[in-house]
Amino acid sequence: MDLKNKLTNGPLLFDGAMGTYYVEKFGHEPEYCEMANLDSPHRIEDIHREYVSAGAGAIKTNTFGANTLSLECEEGRISEIIHAAWAIAQRAVSGTNTAVFADIGPIPYSKDYDAFSEYLSIVDTFLELGAENFLFETFSSTEYLVELASHIKQELPSAAVFCSFAVYPDGYTREGISISRLISEIGGSPDIDVFGFNCACGPAHMAKLVTEVQGLDKPLSAMPNAGYPTLVGNRTYYENNSGYYAEAMAKLRFQGVSVFGGCCGTTPEHIKKLAAELKKSSPSPSALYPSEQSFEQNVIENSLWKKLDGGRRVFAVELDPPANSDISKFMRGARILRDAGADAITIADCPISRARADSSLLACKIRRELGIDPIPHMTCRDRNIIATKALLLGLNIEGVNNVLVVTGDPVPTAERGTIKSVFNFNSMVLASFIRELGSELQNGPFKVFGALNLNARNFDSQLRHAQDKLAHGVDGFLTQPVHSERALDNLKLARRELGGKILGGVMPIVSYKNACYMNSEIAGINVSEDITRQYDGLNRDEASRLAVRLTTEIAESMSGFIDGYYMITPFSRTDLICEIMQNLRR
Repeated sequence: MDLKNKLTNGPLLFDGAMGTYYVEKFGHEPEYCEMANLDSPHRIEDIHREYVSAGAGAIKTNTFGANTLSLECEEGRISEIIHAAWAIAQRAVSGTNTAVFADIGPIPYSKDYDAFSEYLSIVDTFLELGAENFLFETFSSTEYLVELASHIKQELPSAAVFCSFAVYPDGYTREGISISRLISEIGGSPDIDVFGFNCACGPAHMAKLVTEVQGLDKPLSAMPNAGYPTLVGNRTYYENNSGYYAEAMAKLRFQGVSVFGGCCGTTPEHIKKLAAELKKSSPSPSALYPSEQSFEQNVIENSLWKKLDGGRRVFAVELDPPANSDISKFMRGARILRDAGADAITIADCPISRARADSSLLACKIRRELGIDPIPHMTCRDRNIIATKALLLGLNIEGVNNVLVVTGDPVPTAERGTIKSVFNFNSMVLASFIRELGSELQNGPFKVFGALNLNARNFDSQLRHAQDKLAHGVDGFLTQPVHSERALDNLKLARRELGGKILGGVMPIVSYKNACYMNSEIAGINVSEDITRQYDGLNRDEASRLAVRLTTEIAESMSGFIDGYYMITPFSRTDLICEIMQNLRR
């Protein structure tokens, strides 16, 4: 296909959905429509012909999920499917000017799996078959795309390579990557000919995404879903809105889109009506979105981070959120700590998977009422990316600009039958997503802390993981408490090897029983035998005095290797924390 000539003579129109339209016509047999290339090739060819007759200038091979992980089959079987799909598409466009694109979708993530090698194998199979046009669609990151496009152009310089991303209406992919970052990472590649969006949203929201495209020196494509589906029983239905779809899509010509098509829920009828709309001569476009009235909002500075950047050693103290709606003890503890000189209050997010008052709501309350910087913990266990972004925006509005991101404790085994974890992403993906949010935030950007386990058996692995976190947007670390020489040595190593701020973990032990419990029941904490032995036989007052003395000594031994203290309050014993802070300040 002569891409420049195609686009010069008018917009290029692709076909619509294969998967949802196949199910609409034939049901779920076989389970994956890519298998129909082998089992029912006439069905696939008929669908291709319907789209060609509807006016599509390009069709996609029925190979979106043709990889070993998606179809759960061997590489040889994938090769058979691709060969059959290519032959079917070629028959369907025979005698027409319709171009055929090798359609390649994302390979699902699997730990230790060499996805790049399989992408290369898929690309090379298409090249051997004579493919000249490639569409990488529904990707949520740019990983491998520049390298794959370069490989294609080395093998066939005249090839056309399109890259299309699934971006949600909020402007981010499933992996939390913004449009501007997608463009910055692949927009400059000379081997990628067209950049665009598909799936994830309907035509109106895609029109809004298109307005956010800045600095792109390539043709732009838009292939949204028909709209948003309805679930009836166990089946997903899209309403027949082909007229609306065509009118909404045709307006995108005035926003710079030159390549059109459809994704989930679209049919030959959608493409036929869109083809007719694109042929119409339209008057000058009207604005799709009216201008919004602006309102003044006071910017709230991040005073905790200002102290850290100024070289001041800060005290961030953790308080457990209440397990009921009685907040008096929590607020009283936070006020006592503030008055004693704490710089921030950190709040756990339903620790050990037990429901407690929401850490983010408590953070907003103490920010407003006590004027102290909170650091709410945010896990990936209980919210999907939509709920997470909504929560982050609310925090930023309230001036809460520091968060600790952790993957989160799993739900206990006994409860997994009734309580489901979300885990759509991990702490590194969440940190990257928060970093991407920066440009949208009135009181931002956020400063993101990550967890660092100084008691890990394989601390080299922890360091590598921490370096990955820094690369993904983490600004500093809150460490597990130091109660052994090994943990202190690991802290020193972390100071040498890691960038970012480090708040060293400090946690008073209040009794012999408490020391034994932490060693046995709390992941990531290791209390040395020497410390544990000193508590044996002590009463409450004696244990409290020992706790203050030992914790002060440990904290002082850490002082040359940290930017501040992360102090964990045991059993709401704020009196111990206040005394330790006083000792350290003195």
